[in-house]
Amino acid sequence: MVVVMRRLPILAITLGVLGLIPFLACTAGIVLFPADLPAPNLVRAIIAYGAIILAFLGGVHWGFALEPAPPLATSGQHVPDRKPGPLDSKRLALGVLPSLIGWAALLVSYASSTLLAIILLILGFLGTTLVEAQAQRQGALPPGYMALRWMLSLVVLFCLVVVVLVRTF
Repeated sequence: MVVVMRRLPILAITLGVLGLIPFLACTAGIVLFPADLPAPNLVRAIIAYGAIILAFLGGVHWGFALEPAPPLATSGQHVPDRKPGPLDSKRLALGVLPSLIGWAALLVSYASSTLLAIILLILGFLGTTLVEAQAQRQGALPPGYMALRWMLSLVVLFCLVVVVLVRTF
């Protein structure tokens, strides 16, 4: 099966980078404020935003799986809807798992420990990125997607690890 996808638009890159602002702002606030000031709210804020972004990352894969077939360039007619294949099933599963990890992190943050919640987010972002890297090697993602994902994920992971270190030591 040949997957035809276009390069990432500059707007996608710009919005991806802008999406780092809440991670960076919350991390800066957690580092700069003593633990007994507004930092507990900032920790919950970074957990909530991390859960939202994990859900978004999963949604990207639903978009890939449900993408309609491209129109035929020569005749102007549309190709009939393509049949779902094994790759689509994997994409749909990948689309749900990050959301569940984010939800678990939110639940843990209220029921048990914000530190454990952040560790769950770290595992969720790292796992999602590694699975996507494997998909990239198989040619199942658009050109440039993984370069953007690694850049964004490394910043997110850095922020989350800093929060864990600040809250632990």
